[in-house]
Amino acid sequence: MSNLAVLPIIIPLISAIILIFFNSKVTISRGLTKLFSLISLGVAGYIFWYVLENGTIILETGGWAAPYGIILVVDSLAAILVLTTNIIAVACAFYAPHTGLQKRENFYFYPLFLFLITGVSGAFITGDLFNLFVFFEVLLMASYGLIVLGGDKVQLRESLKYLLINLFSSMLFVTAIAFLYAVVGTVNMAHIAERVQEVEQQGILTAIGILLFFVFATKAALFPLYYWLPKSYVVPNPVVSALFGALLTKVGIYSILRVFSLIFVYNIELTHELFIWIAGLSMIFGVIGALSTNNIKLIIAYNIIPAIGFIILGIGVLNQDALSGSIYYLVHDMIIKSALFLLVGVVAYVAGTSDLRKMGGLIHYYPFLGWMLFVAAFVLAGIPPFSGFIGKLLLLKGAFADGEVVIVIIGLLTSLLILYSIMKIFINGFWGDKDTMGEFKKKSTKGLYTPIVFLLALSVILGVGAEYFYPIVDSVAAYLLDPDIYIDSVLKE
Repeated sequence: MSNLAVLPIIIPLISAIILIFFNSKVTISRGLTKLFSLISLGVAGYIFWYVLENGTIILETGGWAAPYGIILVVDSLAAILVLTTNIIAVACAFYAPHTGLQKRENFYFYPLFLFLITGVSGAFITGDLFNLFVFFEVLLMASYGLIVLGGDKVQLRESLKYLLINLFSSMLFVTAIAFLYAVVGTVNMAHIAERVQEVEQQGILTAIGILLFFVFATKAALFPLYYWLPKSYVVPNPVVSALFGALLTKVGIYSILRVFSLIFVYNIELTHELFIWIAGLSMIFGVIGALSTNNIKLIIAYNIIPAIGFIILGIGVLNQDALSGSIYYLVHDMIIKSALFLLVGVVAYVAGTSDLRKMGGLIHYYPFLGWMLFVAAFVLAGIPPFSGFIGKLLLLKGAFADGEVVIVIIGLLTSLLILYSIMKIFINGFWGDKDTMGEFKKKSTKGLYTPIVFLLALSVILGVGAEYFYPIVDSVAAYLLDPDIYIDSVLKE
C-alpha cells in the first residue's frame, strides 16, 4: 500500500498532461477537469482514512531506502492537508466554467490548474527538503501562468512583482538547503532531524533555521514580508484568486510547521519567541489593510495575513493546545478563504464593480448571495459555533497557558476587526434601498452558488461537528510534538 503515497501527485500530473491535448476543446477540458478532480478527491479521502486506520505511509521510490532515495511521507498532517487541497480543487473546477474564463480557457488554464494542485500536494507529501524546493517550483511555475492569464496591464505589473519576489525567495531556499547539507550531510528531513541532535555547531543551525524561516515567511506572507501579496492575489480571475489564497500561502506556513516542529526544536527560546511577535504584528497589520480599502477583493486578500498570524502563533507557543489550534485553523482557513474569494467574485460580477462605494441594495436582487456572505463573515471571524471559533479557542487557550496574555488580547481584538471588515461588504454592498442601484439589470448566477455552498457547508460542519474532528487534530498535534515518531517511521529504526 506504500504506492498510495504517490497518487495525489501522479493523478493531477497525468490529468494536466492529458488536458494539454484537449486545450482547444473547452467543453471536453471542463468535463475532464471536473472528473479528474473528483477522482483525486476520492483517492485523497481514501488515503486519509487509511492513514488514520493504519498509520503513516512511506514510499521509498526506486527501491532506495531512506535516507538515500526520494522519500514520500503521508502522515496524518499531510493526509489532512492533501484532502483539504482536493476539496478546494473540486469546488474551483466546478466554479471555473461560469466565471467568464472563456477567453482564457484556451490558454491552458485547466492544465495549469492541475499542475498547481500537483505542486501543492507534492509539497505536503515530500520527505526531503530538496524535493520540497522542487515542488515549490512546480506550483510557482503553474501560478506564474495562471496569474498572467487575461493579459491586463495591472496583471502584468503585479505578476512581475510576484515573480521577482518568489524567484528571490527560491534562490535563498536552495542556498539554505546547501548550507544545511554542508553541516549535516543529508537533505532527508527525518535524517536531518536525527543529525541536528548530534551537531555541536548549534549557532550555525540556528542561523540556517532563521534563513529558512525567512524563505517560508516570504511565501506565507507573514509580517513584514506580506507587501507583495494583496494586489497580486486580486488581479487574476476569482477562481485563480481562490486557489492562491487558499493554497499557496498555506504551503509556506506548512513548511514552517513541519521544519520547526521536526528539525529546529533544540533552540526554541530565540526562534519560537520570534514567531509569537511576528504573529501579533501580522494580525495587526493584516487587519489594518483589510479595514483601509473599499475594494472587496482586497479586503479578502488582506485577511489572509492575520489568518497566517494566528497559525504561526500556535507554532511559536508549541504546546499541544496551540498546535491543535494551528492545524484546525489551517484547515478552516483554507476552506473559508477559497469560499470568500469565490463569493466576492460573484459580488463583483453582479454589481459590475469591486468598489464598495459604488454598490448598495444588492440584497433585494441576490438575497441568497448576501446571506452566504453574512454566514462566511461569522465563520472567518471565529464566531461560535463555526470552525474559526474552534481553531481560535485552542490557539488562545494554548497561548494563555503559556503566559502570552498580550497576544491573546491582540487575537481577540483582531477577530472583532476581521468580522467588521467582512460585514462592511455586507452592509455597504447589500444593505440599502432598491433604487440605489439605478438602472440595475439582474445577471445570471447559474452554477456559481453550488461550489460556494459546498465550501460553506464544510466550514459549518467543521465547527458544529468539532467533537468528531478535534480528536484527530489533537492526535496530530501530539504526534508533531514528538519528532522521534516521524524519524523512526521514515528511517525504520
